[in-house]
Amino acid sequence: MKLDVLPFALSVGIVWGLGLFILTWWLILFEGPTGDVTLLGRFYRGYSVSGLGSLVGVAWRFFDGVVGGAVFAWLYNCLSEKMARGSREQA
Repeated sequence: MKLDVLPFALSVGIVWGLGLFILTWWLILFEGPTGDVTLLGRFYRGYSVSGLGSLVGVAWRFFDGVVGGAVFAWLYNCLSEKMARGSREQA
């Protein structure tokens, strides 16, 4: 079974971005917007625990998730093809 790279990458990007968005607004809801630079703010330039920071974080994480998802799907397809070829040769 092969993974379709583009839909898989977009799905990972959306889930990855929404995860940070929900987490940020969860923190804002219970602790209030701080605007402080967090550890994630050091990786994702412009991210902070604020409304605008959550949107910046979504953009960064979406891009990060798309790239990571595409690499994962491509690697999966390459390895599964080699494994299937190897099992056919043994049979």
